[in-house]
Order: sequence, then C-alpha cells, then structure tokens
Amino acid sequence: MLFNLRILLNKAALRNGHSFAVRNYRCGQPLENKVQLKGRDLLTLKNFTGEEIKYMLWLSADLKFRIKQKGEYLPLLQGKSLGMIFEKRSTRTRLSTETGFALLGGHPCFLTTQDIHLGVNESLMDTARVLSSMTDAVLARVYKQSDLDILAKEASIPIINGLSDLYHPIQILADYLTLQEHYGSLKGLTLSWIGDGNNILHSIMMSAAKFGMHLQVATPKGYEPDPSITKLAEQYAKENGTKLSLMNDPLEAARGGNALITDTWISMGQEEEKKKRLQAFQGYQVTMKAVMVSLLTDYSPQLQKPKF
Repeated sequence: MLFNLRILLNKAALRNGHSFAVRNYRCGQPLENKVQLKGRDLLTLKNFTGEEIKYMLWLSADLKFRIKQKGEYLPLLQGKSLGMIFEKRSTRTRLSTETGFALLGGHPCFLTTQDIHLGVNESLMDTARVLSSMTDAVLARVYKQSDLDILAKEASIPIINGLSDLYHPIQILADYLTLQEHYGSLKGLTLSWIGDGNNILHSIMMSAAKFGMHLQVATPKGYEPDPSITKLAEQYAKENGTKLSLMNDPLEAARGGNALITDTWISMGQEEEKKKRLQAFQGYQVTMKAVMVSLLTDYSPQLQKPKF
C-alpha cells in the first residue's frame, strides 16, 4: 500500500509545478504520457479508465524502484501538507500514508475523531473549506461514502478515499501492484473473492475488468455486493470481454483462481452483527483446501511501462 499511496498522493496533491534544488534529485527523461490525473479526486475507481489506473500502477512501480531499490531521494511533495481524517482507525493505512508522504518530502497531518467531527461541530461544507485553505490534499477514512462526496464537492483540493462503506480503492491498487510484480501482467488473471460483499469487493468490481481480469465471487446469501455496483461491473465485463461470476460456493469461486482474496467478516461499525455474521460466514475462508482448489506532480517514470 505504501507505494500506491505515494503515487496517488503524488498525482493528486500538487496543482502547481515547483522547482527543487535538492542533491540526488533527478526526474530523468520524461516519457510520452497522455493520462492526466493531476488535481483529481480519488473517491472510487469507477471514475477512472483502465489506462488511468494502469498509469497509477506504473508510477507506483517506478517510485518504489527508485526510492526502495536505488535509494534515491525524490522530494516531489516538498512544501505540501496532507490532511488525514480517520473516523476509522487503521495501522497500515496510517503508517503507509504518513511514511509515503514524508518520504516524498511532504508533511502529513493526522486527525482523529477527537480532533475533527465531520458534520457535528461544524458542517461538512465548512470542514472542506477550512482544510482547503490549510492543506494541499485530504485523505479521508470515513463511515459514509456520502461524506466523501460532499467533501469533494465543496473542497478546492483533491479528496482521496482512504476507506468508506462503499469503496476502498487504495487497498485494491496496492493489491494490483503486488499481483503485477508477481505475475508480470494482470491481463487474463482470475481473481477469486471469498467472503463479504463489502467495500473492498466493490473496488475490485469497479476495476478488474478494465485490466482484462476475470472475477469469481462467493458470498453467503444475504451478503451479496451492492446491486447497482454489480450491474455496472457486469457492464464493464461485457465491454472488456471478461467474466464476472457471482455464487455462494467458496470452493467453486476458488477454482482456477490466480489469487484468492478475502477480508474480515466483521468490520468496524458491525459489532452488533458479530454473532450473526460468525454463523453466516462459516466456510468463507481462504484455507489450504481453497488454495489447493485454485492454486500530484508532473513527474514522469523512468522505468519502461510494464505489461498489464
């Protein structure tokens, strides 16, 4: 997730170009690129084309190589600040965001529910305007997607979805980068989802077909993905010539999968449903049995564009 967040914030946070006089900082020869992500919100992968999402992964891989492997210092976000709203706690999302933004020269500002109360002490509109005047981008991890939509509408800076009830795009981009590194290409892969029809699955459904990936989903009855999202995912599959299969049998969903994916049965805010969910999700796990069945800047990357 770290390097995906770096590039997402890198592409979203900076609206104006800056010159840096920092030792060992070289952009290299820019490669031709027709994708423009600078200044845009990242609320859901539904809003991005396949080429745009591929470009995010390409820059992620490039930054990861240059910073982690070559040890280069790239202060692409120098002088910029990121507001981080966390209604829901998260170890990995917070650490990866703060570390990634800081490594690129920026200053992350962490805000919990003790620091900011969305729509309580002040309206979402006022919060958006205040943050726009003091930060260069906002990453918000919230309960409701509608709160993100309002923030994006009222803010003059990019808003990035760190998690909501409907989507978790940065998590899936991190997973895609891992798959890209492992397989060398995403096209033609089959993803097997076993578990809840939740925000993470929704983000996969809004993007997998755009890479040419097939998706096999197994959820318990009553825990299927959102019908409107399913309808759109079916459209994406048809447009891209991929297969989308929804079922209730986890072993059937695992059959032929290149990657088995699952998530917690009980997310924050669902504690009252714990007993019911524990019973409903019995068997919806990635076990050995299932494994055996399947087996914001103008920065340009220097690495050759990978195959997707």
